[in-house]
Amino acid sequence: MIERHGREAASKFLSELFWRTYWKGWLEQRPSVWADWRHACQMLHEAGAPAGYAAAIEGRTGIDAFDGWVRELCETGYLHNWARMQLASIWIFTLGLPWELGAEFTFAKLLDADPASNTLSWRWVAGLHTAGKAYLANAENINVRTGGRFRPDGLAMVADVPRGTEAPERSALRMPTDPSQRPALLLLTPEDLSLETEGPLQRLDVRRVVACRAHCQRPADIAAVADGLQRAAAHWRVGSVWLDDLDAVAALARESGCEQVVTGYAAVGPVRDSFRKMAQCEGVHFTEHRRAWDARAWPQCGKGYFAFAKHIAELLTAAGM
Repeated sequence: MIERHGREAASKFLSELFWRTYWKGWLEQRPSVWADWRHACQMLHEAGAPAGYAAAIEGRTGIDAFDGWVRELCETGYLHNWARMQLASIWIFTLGLPWELGAEFTFAKLLDADPASNTLSWRWVAGLHTAGKAYLANAENINVRTGGRFRPDGLAMVADVPRGTEAPERSALRMPTDPSQRPALLLLTPEDLSLETEGPLQRLDVRRVVACRAHCQRPADIAAVADGLQRAAAHWRVGSVWLDDLDAVAALARESGCEQVVTGYAAVGPVRDSFRKMAQCEGVHFTEHRRAWDARAWPQCGKGYFAFAKHIAELLTAAGM
């Protein structure tokens, strides 16, 4: 994109990629934030849905902007980033609903849902990511930005930041076990569907390419993974197959004489959660490939975004861009 359009024309697209990189790297260094969020959602559901929750997820709150965006999200699986911020702010500060359930709702509905971007963006809006900085939706701003389409009434005028969900201390990045040149079963997941583009992997002795249905949260995931399977199988000139779960992956690896299962690096999220079981499969060496961009960028993502942004120019240069 930079070669074709130049950095300035591509700046907005690049900005979104940098934010995604930042969120991923930040969460990699604080993985308990993900686990705590999942646990909080479970506890909230077990306690019973809070008042107003059903109306919120069904777009029946009476707040025109919020209800319109909920319907758009449910119908299309997409919302503009700015609209996502407004929706999250109204959910938290006007409706008084737990941010955890809002993050769960959008994670389930968004076609481009990412564990880090989704969870941490909700925390940022709630005022939990950067101390003293919450995002409060403004009715007049919404009216202007939507060209008069929405005129929301009764929005909160004060951001009452949730208590007791501070981020833990930063920890060291997890170091994956790198693939070797031994016969391999290649496992594709929604975390990385273009492993054939990675130079260090292109000469691997791949015997089969597989994917797990259990890793696909939505129909869009299945379509994307199917495309990735086709490309990988064509590159390594091997067959591809869908399997139900990681037990089946381990069994096929043993049957195929593969000494390792190779996959893209599993960042914090549902895929990583499932891999904990895979690491215990007898007779199968489990390896992950982390891209050079992430290896360089993530160590710079431990603080705020603007601290990370200072390194963007050098990261682009190192990547040949």
